[in-house]
Amino acid sequence: MDDPRLKGLDVTDVQLTPDGKQARVKVALFGSEKEQESAGEALEHARNYLRHELARRLTLRRVPELVFSTDQFQGVAERVDILLKRAKKKRGTA
Repeated sequence: MDDPRLKGLDVTDVQLTPDGKQARVKVALFGSEKEQESAGEALEHARNYLRHELARRLTLRRVPELVFSTDQFQGVAERVDILLKRAKKKRGTA
């Protein structure tokens, strides 16, 4: 998508309900609070377009309704990476 408001957004997880009616999409939003709000609004605005694109690209009998939510642990992966690099660095020098 070409919407510049979505540049500060990463999809971190997608879970499909057992009946296939809903896809719960977790996203990590980056940038200032205003940029995060703008990205969230842009994503909600693009919901139908994204669903249409899924229908066009995938061979599914039923295209799931997209439900977006903010990933509560978006900073955790980055923090783990930092800690692993720090531990690796210490191990190399010890």
